[in-house]
Amino acid sequence: MKILLAVDGSKFTKKALAFLVTHESLCGPDDELVVLHVQAPVPPRVKTMMGAGTVAAYHRDEANAVLDPIKTFLAKHKIDAKCSWKVGNIANEIVAAAKESKAHMVVMGTHGHNVLMRAVMGSVAQRVVAGCDVPVLLVK
Repeated sequence: MKILLAVDGSKFTKKALAFLVTHESLCGPDDELVVLHVQAPVPPRVKTMMGAGTVAAYHRDEANAVLDPIKTFLAKHKIDAKCSWKVGNIANEIVAAAKESKAHMVVMGTHGHNVLMRAVMGSVAQRVVAGCDVPVLLVK
């Protein structure tokens, strides 16, 4: 099975990782794990003021800060993974990556906002569930 693990570096990411490594049926030696970190783009005005190179370096540094500990964690558990990052609309990029990688399942942590907070702020997890053609496992 090919699993796309969407990560943001939060404690919810750690819970999703812990879930995967403790369930060998999802993340066993015959399975493939793709780890994706998506960042929201900086506002165009900031990019203009700071310069494209500075913004690109910022995104790279942020991605490394999230992905490096995950790579270390997975290596300790002897799990191979392809790790990547993108900049864009977070939910849209996760859905697109699931389709592009032909993932059989998406796994992601959820912040567990209540109904009112989801109505006001929206939910990345909710938009991923609605946009994906494959099962989405939300770890709370």
